[in-house]
Amino acid sequence: MKAIVEAVHRSGSHTLTKPEQPGIRLLAGLGVEGDAHMGVTVKHRSRVARDPAQPNLRQVHLIHAELLDELRAGGFPVRPGAMGENITTRGIDLLGLPAGARLLLGAAAVVEITGLRNPCAQLDRLQPGLMAAVLGRDAQGRLIPKAGVMGDVLSGGEVRPADPIRVELPPSPRRPLAVV
Repeated sequence: MKAIVEAVHRSGSHTLTKPEQPGIRLLAGLGVEGDAHMGVTVKHRSRVARDPAQPNLRQVHLIHAELLDELRAGGFPVRPGAMGENITTRGIDLLGLPAGARLLLGAAAVVEITGLRNPCAQLDRLQPGLMAAVLGRDAQGRLIPKAGVMGDVLSGGEVRPADPIRVELPPSPRRPLAVV
């Protein structure tokens, strides 16, 4: 299966869900044009409260559509954009990518993966139990967040549903993703 963009989303205000768009524009070093989380420095409210000058490692949020399929099969009718992602992908193991992997989206946009998204309790406002449903455990019993990955925009461009996604892995040694 080819990796593709399944849907794109943005919200100009700090809302959990983001409405679907026909396309979004990624801006190098900033994020999604018109999105509340766009900027050089952190925009997530809890992180701004701790240190508003810290760099924004969460300019773009990506979730794999396969997670949404899994959630729907488990009784959680979650649609693309409902968990706040900007880009819903299909055909790529986002959680298996190393830190520093680059996603080439459409004709020009490049997003570098910075880490895992840590799911928050707001997910339970969509449906009770959803937060627990996006947490898993690895073979050693460690908690693994499955709510997607975060990235920074290296090269801007338009991103639309059905755009191809290509992956460039960083040189070895590769670092596993951690929560950012």
